[in-house]
Amino acid sequence: MNRLYFLIVSLLVTVLAATDAEYYERLLLEPLPQGYLLASFNFKSNASLRSFEQQHFRYIPRSVGQILQHAKTKELHLRFSSGRWDAESWGARPWGGAKEGGTGVELWAWVEADTDEEAFARWITLNHALSGLFCASLNFIDSTRTTRPLTTFEPVGDHSKTSLPKLHLLHGTLPREVVCTENLTPFLKLLPCKGKAGISSLLDGHKLFDASWQSMAIDIRPVCPKDSSGCIVEMEQTVDMVLDIERSRRPHDNPIPRPIPAEELICDTSKPYASSDTCYPLDTSTAQSWSLSDIFGRPIKGSCLVDNSLAEPTESVCIKVPQEQQIQVSEASVEHKDPSKQQRCYILPSTGVFELTLPQQDSQAVVTPSAPRLYASRSFTGHGQERGGVQTLLTNPSPDTAISFVYFETLPWFMKPYIHTLNAQAINSSSPSQEDIITSIYYRPALDRQRGTQLELQITVPPFSTVRLTYDFEKAILRYTEYPPDANRGFDVAPAVIRILSNSSSDPSEAVYLRTTSLLLSLPTPDFSMPYNVIILTSTVMALAFGSIYNLLVRRFVGADEVEGYDFKKFKARIRASLGVVKDRFMSRLRVRDKEKKLQ
Repeated sequence: MNRLYFLIVSLLVTVLAATDAEYYERLLLEPLPQGYLLASFNFKSNASLRSFEQQHFRYIPRSVGQILQHAKTKELHLRFSSGRWDAESWGARPWGGAKEGGTGVELWAWVEADTDEEAFARWITLNHALSGLFCASLNFIDSTRTTRPLTTFEPVGDHSKTSLPKLHLLHGTLPREVVCTENLTPFLKLLPCKGKAGISSLLDGHKLFDASWQSMAIDIRPVCPKDSSGCIVEMEQTVDMVLDIERSRRPHDNPIPRPIPAEELICDTSKPYASSDTCYPLDTSTAQSWSLSDIFGRPIKGSCLVDNSLAEPTESVCIKVPQEQQIQVSEASVEHKDPSKQQRCYILPSTGVFELTLPQQDSQAVVTPSAPRLYASRSFTGHGQERGGVQTLLTNPSPDTAISFVYFETLPWFMKPYIHTLNAQAINSSSPSQEDIITSIYYRPALDRQRGTQLELQITVPPFSTVRLTYDFEKAILRYTEYPPDANRGFDVAPAVIRILSNSSSDPSEAVYLRTTSLLLSLPTPDFSMPYNVIILTSTVMALAFGSIYNLLVRRFVGADEVEGYDFKKFKARIRASLGVVKDRFMSRLRVRDKEKKLQ
């Protein structure tokens, strides 16, 4: 009877879990200036909080769920990024920069624990587990690469008031990590269709990692809707990439770019020197036609989870183009237009393939991307192997509104900044004082080989001006065992994280982020060939000296006439006989040669 009762309860829980579960995916295509295309893949998997705690997994993978439960992680954010976002040409970042990470790998999470030591132990457990799951070097995030930001990040999920005091935020970066196909494959395995159907069938490692900029993000958080009594666990996976249309259209068997034939050139006839033998070619990269098969190498293979009767058809593919632009799609798809956003969305057919083709268009018919609210760039200054400096340029393009943000930097322990040299100066005629620019400072100094430097600044940039933020630092001397194999390349410094503060919205999910590029720090590097030469020479000398001394101490030298049973006279006779035979053969050969010469 107890077994029957347990079976019925298990079936009810499974049904409830299937009812509360939900899966959603969408692809947004946005043509950018200069012949680029932004492709944003978004996947959402939901499960009820009750089924998640009871380990009834359906859309959220069991491998991820058990790691979070074992490490007591309530909210997780993981980023894999490479390339550089060109804000001047491409405009604002997708998702407001919330789904973007710094170069390499970036991870931050809220871990539940009673003490800081317990939270750090669970943080290390989480890093090691995610390292094996995503084939990344997350296990190298130790105490020297871990920080605890105060105001840069806030929980995006809905956490109870009783659990918030026990949540510890930990943040780690690996700017040296190279993102490759080994990270994409486990990312796709977390999806319900495993990249075999739906928009995930377009994700290919050759196309993704050939992009000018790409970012993969995983966000897991609890969500408690206000109109519902039950909370859910939301897992959101995002892939953003900027593709060069002309480069993506090159065939795999002939990827080398070649000049356009003269008969296919489109000349600018407005030039005064235009003639039959002189041509100034027009830039047609923005106006060229393309299709999903041209860009990604394949069309979309049907829709994902078509056998789920609880799921309603949703708009899976959207493209942001002017309303007058013509688009060719498969016949079985359903189109919906949104004039306010200047985009069109399509519902994928349940079976078959979906193809989208954008014919050749006017170069001026591209939707202008929105301008970013802030421009940021960071670089090294100074020279020499002992000291250096960091310079960050922060530009506010707004002509009438000041902008406030949090500037967060994580520096390695061997890069020791001088806080008294921290200076912020506005580059304009009416420059405000440094106190008006930097309103608050949080500085946590580094400890050698224990933790890095943490610097958080709250900065306000006046309208239509640029602020130059500078400080000096000292370079530490490392032990020779602490250098990487390619020591002369340098050491990667993590990008700075900027969170723009908004006065209109207090929702953390609507926060705007941007990150600077990573830096390459050159440290005093010893000549590793000299220790090698010293080791080889010392080993040779030691071997010769040891061998000679060992022979003198161990071996016993005895004269030949002192050996018992040995006839020295017979030995001499044998040597003389052998020498005589050799002499006779040599003389006979000389006689034969003399006779041959006489005969000639």
